[in-house]
Amino acid sequence: MELRRGKVKFYIDEKLFGFLIDNETGEEVYIPVSGLIDEIRKNDLVSYMPAESEKGVVATEVRVLKK
Repeated sequence: MELRRGKVKFYIDEKLFGFLIDNETGEEVYIPVSGLIDEIRKNDLVSYMPAESEKGVVATEVRVLKK
């Protein structure tokens, strides 16, 4: 799979997960805490690697893009 970009819809620190919206497809992608490289917040623009899981696509290697 290839590096993708998206925007963080939300991330809940206490629950250790969130979702982003993929820039190209508009799909929601699950962000597990294990997929984070950088600390993220709502509306951050990020790059990520999509990976298949039992429950569908998840974001891994999530990094905040420079503004």
